Amino acid sequence: MSKSILERYPEYELTIGMEVHVQLNTASKIFCSCPNKFGDKPNTNICPICAGYPGTLPVLNKKVVDYGIMTGLATNSTINRLNYFSRKHYTYPDLPKNYQITQDENPICLDGHVMIKDAAGNDKKVRLVRIHIEEDAGKNTHGSNGESFVDLNRTGTPLLEIVSHPDLTSAQETRDYLNKLHAIVVYLGVSDGNMEEGSFRADTNISVRKKGAPAYGTRVELKNINSFKFIAQAIEFEAERQITMLESGERITQETRLWDSKKNQTYFMRSKEEAQDYRFFTDPDLPAVYIDDAWLEAIKKTLPELPDAKIARFQEQYGVSAYDAGVLIEEQVVANFFEQAAKLCGNAKLTLNWVSRDVLGYLKEKKLSITSSKITPALLAELICAIDKGVINNKVAQDIFLEMAESGKSPQQIIQDQGLQQIDSVEEIEAVIKNVIAANPDNVAKLQAGNERLFGFFVGQVMKETKGKGNPQLINDLLRKYLVI
Repeated sequence: MSKSILERYPEYELTIGMEVHVQLNTASKIFCSCPNKFGDKPNTNICPICAGYPGTLPVLNKKVVDYGIMTGLATNSTINRLNYFSRKHYTYPDLPKNYQITQDENPICLDGHVMIKDAAGNDKKVRLVRIHIEEDAGKNTHGSNGESFVDLNRTGTPLLEIVSHPDLTSAQETRDYLNKLHAIVVYLGVSDGNMEEGSFRADTNISVRKKGAPAYGTRVELKNINSFKFIAQAIEFEAERQITMLESGERITQETRLWDSKKNQTYFMRSKEEAQDYRFFTDPDLPAVYIDDAWLEAIKKTLPELPDAKIARFQEQYGVSAYDAGVLIEEQVVANFFEQAAKLCGNAKLTLNWVSRDVLGYLKEKKLSITSSKITPALLAELICAIDKGVINNKVAQDIFLEMAESGKSPQQIIQDQGLQQIDSVEEIEAVIKNVIAANPDNVAKLQAGNERLFGFFVGQVMKETKGKGNPQLINDLLRKYLVI
């Protein structure tokens, strides 16, 4: 494994802050009743309000505020009771009103935090500056012939922008923070978190400085990177680029850069030497929103079990390690799958092994999601029960799992159809062992002379003769008896 940037340049430190846009999965948009859907034909989910026609009046979607409160509570934030909306002015083809409705001085959430682990495995608090509500812009598409098109379907999609303090100090910490934040919004049900569809978008602000330097270095923004893996890679590259410039006596300029995942390097997008004047002012068409005690308490009662709480419960209830619990809860559907299967078969340890190794390995190889595969918690639990009861051994179970995953057949049906029941008969296995020993006198002599590695050869031969169905423990015990070792 190659060394990280901090290992290669130990005299430097990184400062990283994140701006994450979370697209909310409400049925309709934030200020109109148009469907909030991805993938429809361009410019079909629009109306005069989200298309910015003069004289139209926005009406706030209450569900957006509900989701903002939920996210604030889940990130330990203070909920701002009195909320105003502002207009942020800029001109771009995908912004038909020439301003974006957002929150400026009165964000819905302030001073929250998310907990991660640092490099030493200690708890680390990543502080949040704010979470605010805003509407999304449309989407520009640029053709190869110089033509450009604007799709306004996404215009008015409700967003939460989550802004962190520059508390992150490595690519791995950043990745862990994004994973945790992603898990929180998906567990809450406020977003599907689909990065490919733009439901979870993260901009990275990164600077470097010599350890002990009194001021932060010049900040560079990394924008429009659609995977946590690529964000981590971009941080490593960008940090080295900046360090190399400083070591050469060059000046780092404040700018926005993009990531080329094929060349594994960042490249210039635009300069940010001067802060843009967005001419914020309170939107006169939207009244203030007051969140009273009753509203806040009602939202608190809807909060589901969140990732950290689920990790703690899995450790206590199922006896899994903190690391294994952390892997399971990264995706809510995987955590639910594990828990359903563990309850059905009553063996959490075996369930953990099969989910983390076989189920996730198969899904990765086949490029499937757990919900789109034919593997169900009930089928996996049935397979584990068959192992537990000694009906089949682990070797046969691997073959059954693959057929089950491909066909959706039940393990019991596969076992019955193919006669795969484990051989537990002492007499039957003894007969096989005697034949194997008789056929390999030279290896018997070498084993008894001290070459203990040959014991595995005999186990393999017996398993081969029983077509993998022999009881492994019984085979081992009987071989030791007949080989006198």
